[in-house]
Amino acid sequence: MPDLTHFDAAGNAVMVDVSDKPGTARIATAEGHISMSPQTFDMITKGHAKKGDVMSVAQLAGIMGAKKTPDLIPLCHPLPLSKVSVELQGDPGLPGLHIRATVKTTGQTGVEMEALTAVGVAALTVFDMVKAVDKGMQIGGIRVLLKDGGKSGRYEAQ
Repeated sequence: MPDLTHFDAAGNAVMVDVSDKPGTARIATAEGHISMSPQTFDMITKGHAKKGDVMSVAQLAGIMGAKKTPDLIPLCHPLPLSKVSVELQGDPGLPGLHIRATVKTTGQTGVEMEALTAVGVAALTVFDMVKAVDKGMQIGGIRVLLKDGGKSGRYEAQ
């Protein structure tokens, strides 16, 4: 198991020094889902939620979440993001929404945390917008699907 880079020899939390690393193209894609009752699913996908277009608001919130990741995760580096995309897709079989986020940058560290944050914030936004009618919703399956760039190379989930 590799050494944990967010701790010094004394066990104190540290922000990793990436100043000697070259800037390279980085990309990460993450996914997750939010499951809900069939009635809530229909309300969202048919555009009948009282608070408005749930999927569009959640998409925007996910993009904003990716941009705010270093404000939320204490040891994340602030990065100049060159792309953030968030897609929400309805799945009546769940029933619920699948969420996928892709984040790109050219920098000295990866964007996995930004992609994961985008998915989480989008799912939480869906929950917030319709919790008055469905408190039993569940958020899950948040994981990295793809990470590429940097010294550790490419990772693709199975």
